[in-house]
Amino acid sequence: MTWRMPAETAPQERTWMAFPRPGATLGDDPASAEAARTAWATTANTISEYQPVTVVVDPVARADADRLLSGAVDVLEAPLDDFWMRDIGPTFVVDDESGARGAVDWIFNGWGANSWSTWTRDADVAATVASAAGVQRIPSLLVNEGGAIHVDGTGTVLVTETVQLDPRRNPYADRARVEDELARTIGATDVIWLPRGLTRDYDGLGTRGHVDMVATFAGAGTDTILLHAQPDPGHPDHLVMPIIRRALEAATDATIVELPAPATLTDDGGPVDWNYVNHVVVNGAVIACGFGEPEADDRARGILADAYPGREVRTVDAREVFARGGGLHCITQQQPAAGR
Repeated sequence: MTWRMPAETAPQERTWMAFPRPGATLGDDPASAEAARTAWATTANTISEYQPVTVVVDPVARADADRLLSGAVDVLEAPLDDFWMRDIGPTFVVDDESGARGAVDWIFNGWGANSWSTWTRDADVAATVASAAGVQRIPSLLVNEGGAIHVDGTGTVLVTETVQLDPRRNPYADRARVEDELARTIGATDVIWLPRGLTRDYDGLGTRGHVDMVATFAGAGTDTILLHAQPDPGHPDHLVMPIIRRALEAATDATIVELPAPATLTDDGGPVDWNYVNHVVVNGAVIACGFGEPEADDRARGILADAYPGREVRTVDAREVFARGGGLHCITQQQPAAGR
């Protein structure tokens, strides 16, 4: 088999998610926990208007899932530690010659063995999803997460030096070894190494540099890259993003389209990582992150509508998701449609 990870704009069979369960990420405050459950459920319910959705639900959270998920959403019961399906689930790939589909099962170790994280059950989720999807499991010895890669579907992948080369993830890896494994598992022929991620991503519940918070391809091929922008000098990412942009410009001649950040600069945890790059592409639609800022949210919808012609752009309030360390893209994983 020669595996290839399709672009997110390719036809999809299904979206996979996980439902919030009690733990460090959910928090102990009942109102805050309910807000998180509602945010995850709203995302699943919105996507289900466009394509099938399966949500993995820990048995302890089944009653809440049944209460908040719409009847259009399928439920798969399985043990969970956390609920970021992009990272704990598999990365789906296809074999163009045979039409077969596979699911890459990366090693997951709690985003680099963070002290607050547990992952014994999450480490099995990718295999569980692959089995339920009826596709071949492709094991990998690379510690990696789905939010740490973005592909154009034709061989180019974006990664960050602070994730795949993280000594708490892959202490013995170098660029060549990582690139060889990405070639074997997702068909990468051109690996673009970005130097880092957003400032907030290195604190607290962060992933230390996931690329899906800073840049993404708008469809197959490398014609357009959507890039986070922080125009306010009062935010530390105002200095970070030009560094990332220069790295992209040095590696590709793709057109770079900026997605400006909303106006909010801080929350109780410090500088926010709010961004519109972390959107979800589904059949016929783009599910955009919303931050309760009408002007900024509307501007982002317009840019996304231009980048993805023919797709409806829907906004889901993502503030409760970002407060826990990620965005809407981070809580979803696409399964490509069957066929050649």
